[in-house]
Amino acid sequence: MNGDMDQKTKRRQTAAASSPNERPTLKTIAFMTGLGITTVSRALKDAPDIGAETKERVRLVARQVGYQPNRAGVRLRTGKTNVISLVLSLEEEVMGLTSPIVVGISEVLAETPYHLVITPYSSSKDALAPVRYVLDTGAADGVIISRTEPKDPRVALMMERGFPFATHGRTDMGLAHPYHDFDNEGFAYEAVRRLAELGRRRIVLLQPPQHLTFHRHMRKGFDKGIRDFGVEAVPFGAVDIDNSLVEIRAAVEALMRSPEAPDGIVSGSGAGSIAVIAGLEAAGKKLHQDVDMVSKVPSDFLTWLRPEVITMREDIRRAGQELARAVIARIAGTPAEELQSLSQPL
Repeated sequence: MNGDMDQKTKRRQTAAASSPNERPTLKTIAFMTGLGITTVSRALKDAPDIGAETKERVRLVARQVGYQPNRAGVRLRTGKTNVISLVLSLEEEVMGLTSPIVVGISEVLAETPYHLVITPYSSSKDALAPVRYVLDTGAADGVIISRTEPKDPRVALMMERGFPFATHGRTDMGLAHPYHDFDNEGFAYEAVRRLAELGRRRIVLLQPPQHLTFHRHMRKGFDKGIRDFGVEAVPFGAVDIDNSLVEIRAAVEALMRSPEAPDGIVSGSGAGSIAVIAGLEAAGKKLHQDVDMVSKVPSDFLTWLRPEVITMREDIRRAGQELARAVIARIAGTPAEELQSLSQPL
């Protein structure tokens, strides 16, 4: 009789543990592993006194049952949200940067308790608003921002509040903060060199907006290349990489039809390069005959379409990985000076 009761109890427990209508809990994992709830909890938190084999067994079962910690409960117990907020501008989606950076961040966060929340905004509105919201509501434990300005108010605010963050791009504020950046200066310098070696003498730059830090870096490399390689810079202030593709196409067509038409182009945007090509061809010019172009790209897509374009790739996925590691380390108290990295063109 007692044996029958034990079997019935076990079946009820098994059914409760595996019910598809109930959210898996620590109790579910404890039942399936034969461990105590406290042991399971400590294993998921990577406690040093729990063996590696036990941790792996607990994590495997947690993945199998789809366990997710209750964020409200975690916040009540620890004061943490286990959320990293990625603040992205809509312009980055247009340039094809959103997906790779999200993938890179997610790959790193997958091995941690943290979850990613994306907060989009338009640069035409208050770029400080999404950061202020996170700070005022405690909606995240750390923030990642991009498209930094030399004197960036978002950085100043988070530094003032002592809030952990990392930036995709540098600032010029005399403040040490975590960042990952691309060597835009090196890219532009190398681009001018390549064009000069091809015999191009009149070179134009499709540059970032002047209010962004990487405009300064790219412009510095471009101007240095112009001086060092004895070529001429063609003025081109009608558009920048944030303009619509239609606007870039029209501006390039007008330039290529003018007496000031360049024979070399440096493009700071892969998406912008598509519009540049359309514009120069609308003006009756041909790539690699009348004009050569070097473009910064986030992927190999442009190379597949137009192999005659010289491309230098910025590894946006790696940028996401570096930024995720930096903000997590900053939350843990690692000094900001140790969380700064710069990638080179590929």
